[in-house]
Amino acid sequence: MARETGRKVIAQNRKARHDYSIEDVFEAGLVLTGTEVKSLRAGRATLTDGYAIVEDGEMWLRGVHIPVYDLGTWNNHEPRRSRKLLLRRDEIRRISNKTKESGLTLIPLAMYFKDGYAKVEIALARGRKSYDKRHAIAERESKRETDRAVGRRSKGND
Repeated sequence: MARETGRKVIAQNRKARHDYSIEDVFEAGLVLTGTEVKSLRAGRATLTDGYAIVEDGEMWLRGVHIPVYDLGTWNNHEPRRSRKLLLRRDEIRRISNKTKESGLTLIPLAMYFKDGYAKVEIALARGRKSYDKRHAIAERESKRETDRAVGRRSKGND
């Protein structure tokens, strides 16, 4: 059987970009059990309540729900267990320093298979207040409207 190539998205945390302002993004590998991988290959995972923490020089993903594999036996996994993230030591140290000093948090943005390996996209993010969210929406809408006007103008449809 040929190896998988490319990127197949399993789950995305769309609400994260609305609730947080993203500072930096990292790609990390996941340590998973067999039934977790099978459940992910079926395209089942939820990132909405997930977060990552640095503990004893290791990074852990918590609160991510990977449902129990339907065809699994007594050897099935816990749906909300902590999963170890695979990052380089210097990346973990840099992330740890940023989260300690400036009130940033680590949230998962997407979970996907890349060349056959399960990966998660982790973001250093700062929480937004409700007025910041409204401001961001208004800014995005105004940019969209100006782009439309420029497009109409370039086509000659004033």
